[in-house]
Parts: sequence; structure tokens; C-alpha cells
Amino acid sequence: MDSALQKLTVTEKVGYSLGDLAANLIFQTLVTFLAFFYTDVYRIPAGTAATIIFVVGLLGAFVFTPLVGLLADRTETRWGKFRPWILWTAVPFGVLSLLAFSTPDLGPQGKVIYALVTYTLLVLVYAANNLPYAALSGVLTGNMAQRNSVSAYRFVAVMVAQFIIQVLLLPLVLILGGGDKVQGFQNTIALFAIVGTVFFLITFFTTRERVVPVSDQRSSIREDLSDLARNRPWLVMLALTVLVFVTLALKGGMYIYYFQYYLDPAALAAFLDGIGFNAGVERVNAVLTGMGLAAFQWPEDAPASAFSLFNGGGIIFMIVGIGFSKPLADRFGKRDTFGGALFLSTLFVLAFWLYPPDAIGLVFVSQILHGFFYGITIPLLWAMIADVADYSEWKNHRRATAIIFSAMLCGLKIGLSVGGALVAGILAFYGYLPGVDTQAPGAVQGIRLAVSVYASIPFLLCVALLFLYEINKATETRIEQELAARRLQAAAR
Repeated sequence: MDSALQKLTVTEKVGYSLGDLAANLIFQTLVTFLAFFYTDVYRIPAGTAATIIFVVGLLGAFVFTPLVGLLADRTETRWGKFRPWILWTAVPFGVLSLLAFSTPDLGPQGKVIYALVTYTLLVLVYAANNLPYAALSGVLTGNMAQRNSVSAYRFVAVMVAQFIIQVLLLPLVLILGGGDKVQGFQNTIALFAIVGTVFFLITFFTTRERVVPVSDQRSSIREDLSDLARNRPWLVMLALTVLVFVTLALKGGMYIYYFQYYLDPAALAAFLDGIGFNAGVERVNAVLTGMGLAAFQWPEDAPASAFSLFNGGGIIFMIVGIGFSKPLADRFGKRDTFGGALFLSTLFVLAFWLYPPDAIGLVFVSQILHGFFYGITIPLLWAMIADVADYSEWKNHRRATAIIFSAMLCGLKIGLSVGGALVAGILAFYGYLPGVDTQAPGAVQGIRLAVSVYASIPFLLCVALLFLYEINKATETRIEQELAARRLQAAAR
């Protein structure tokens, strides 16, 4: 049997997914808390911190990521093209993560230089680790059903990391630092670095590259870029990736304002009491203090506590949705499953526009249902990008997996940057005033629009774009079979 068509073992799927859990313990921390760490923990001026994050982010998107993509596609070792990069970067990734969240007392200018250097090196190593890791999913197997399966495993791990960071990181910081945020961040990141390094090594040792270009599939950088420009599914997926992450950054950045300034605090407090959340936190704290540990320092105000629960509920149901992704994609194809699930998830984003300030239960139900349907799409996005690499090989008789994934990661970073900028831009346009207890009606209206109507527009554009994406279920099968036949012929020469 062609090795590209063999089933992957559960051990290999879990081993591969642990690499994304490791990377996302740091990536999610960077996305969610780096600005907070620089300003409130390391005491770098906010404007300077924003400049560091923005400039290094652009450097990662437009320099580091494409460079690693070109190098990874041209890497030749006995371990394959992409697995060695995970091995080579495992320890540096952990060390630089710890250094980036350390707080040496270097004076005002020294702190800025230290933050700039450590963050730049971390972003470089992240690109050198994560891009080959993502490309590895395209060469673990040529069987598209197995690719759907490994992608589902992978993104369950991502959601676990996201839950840890978005819901539990600050309590962990307070517990491991004994209430000292500086020490707590260092101890927490040290723990993540150790766990992450071990997980990267597990990924390296438990995976194998099976899809290997035949000996005559050699190409120049110009040919790779020319293939991309003529690859319509790639162009569609690039635009789709940008739009997806614009929405994720926009609604993710706006939800805290929605809870703080639109939803009724009394209704939020009653909801938390009614579902037993506050009593549950008290029981957890009783256990922790009984063990001699510090209690979870949950926010005392109802909007912040409800916001944490809101995020946690959405993530849990995304994980549930991921479980439905493979069987639906196997039956209907990735394109149709992705489009249908994304459209349904968008309806529950739009629903936020309809809810009055005291409709807390409906807000949470919409988040849960949105999370479920969006969860179905999460593994399919990256599995479809791997299919685009197959499509390029099928059309051009040349395979360039890493450069295709590097372009998509650029799209991801562009989407996050645009979505994050839209948060600030929309708030400014509608007259938001920072630091006040009550916002003007126009600012509240802008917040409501941002988490519902504005956040829905990029998702709906994605659904429309999929009508231009030609890799449907029948095409998936044809590509898989014809590429398998080519590889068998090449192996028989």
C-alpha cells in the first residue's frame, strides 16, 4: 500500500497535536497579554510597547515567515523537510519565551531595548517552529480523510491552550507568584516553556513525513511564486484567512467593552449567582487554600467575571464542534462543510445586535452556539490549505508546501493586525472615552455594532468567496487518487 494512504495512528495524531498546544501556550499569551505585561508588569510606556508589538509583528509577517517558508521547502535531511525545524527550535523557543517575559532592571531605555530584542528573537523562532509545524500537516499523509482527522486532533489541542490562557492564566500568575505578578508571570512562563519543549520533542519523535516530492519536482523561488499567483484556490484561501482573523480579532477585542458598558451589571450578577458560578469559585478557593496555595483571584466585578465565563463557554463548545468536523467533512467535503458551518456561526454573531442589556442568558446561548458551529470550521481551514498544496502539485507537478502555508500565516497576521486596529478605530469613531464609568449612547451603539454587524461582514464575505473555491468533495478525491498514482510510479522507477 502507498505509504501516503496509510492511516495515522492515534499516537501520531496526539503527538502532532501536542506541538500546537505547546506553541499556543506562548502564542495565545502574546496575543492576549503581551501589552498588559509590558505596560503593567515591566512598566514600559504604553506607546513604546505598542510600537514594539506592531513593528515586530510586521517583521514576523513579511520577513521571517516567508523566509522560513522558502528555506523549509528546500531543507533536505534524513528526518524530512519540516520535522527537523521542530527539533532545532524546541529548546530556543522555550528559552526565548522565558526571556521575553522576564523583567531585568535595566533602566527605562534598557528595558525597551531588552523587550525589543527578546520579542524579535521570539517571533523569529516562533516562525521557524510554527510554519514548518503547520506545513508538516500537509505531508504526514496524502489521505484527505486522515488529514481531516489529524487537523481535528490538532485544534482540540489549540482550544485547550486557548482555554488555559484566556480563562486561567491570570489566576495561575497570581497563584504561582504568591500574589506578585512579576514573579508570577516568570514562574508561569517557565512552566509553559518546560512543558512546551517536551511537547515539541514528542511531536518530532512521534511523526513521520510520508508525502515526499519525487526527484524531478525541483523548482526555483520564481517558479514557486509564479505557481502561487496562478493558483485560484490559494488566492481564495489567502483572502479567506485574512477575513476570518479580522473577525476574530474584532469581536475578541470588543467583547470586554460589550460586557463593561452595554450589558446590565445587576443582570450579570444575578445570572452568575443563578447558575452557581460564584459558589463554585468559593468551593475551588476553599480547596486551594486548604492545600496551602493562594486562592484564585477572580475579578470581583460581575462584568469581568461573566466575561471570563463567556470566553470559557465559547471555547468548550468550539472543542465540541471540532469533534463533528471530520465526519461532516468526510461526507460533504471540506468546502461545503466549512461554508455551511461558518454561515450558521455568523447568524449567532448577528444575534448580538438584537439583545437588550438584561438578556444575559441569550447572550451566553448565542456564544455557545456560535462557538459550536465555528468549532466545526477550525480544523478545516488548515486542512484546506494543505489541500491547496496538493492542488498546486497536481496542477504544476511541483510541490511547495511551506511557501503556501507561509502565505497563509502572513494572512493570519494581517487579519489580526487589521482586526485589532479596527477595535481602536471603531471606538474612536463612535466617541469612546477611556476611563469613564458610563459611555455616551453613540459609543455604546458602536460597541454593539462591532460585536454583531461589523464582525459578521468578513465571515459572510468568506462564505461568498467559497463559491470561487473549486476543490469540492469530487475534486478532493480526484486529486488524492491521481497524486497517489504519480507517487507510486515515481517509487517504481
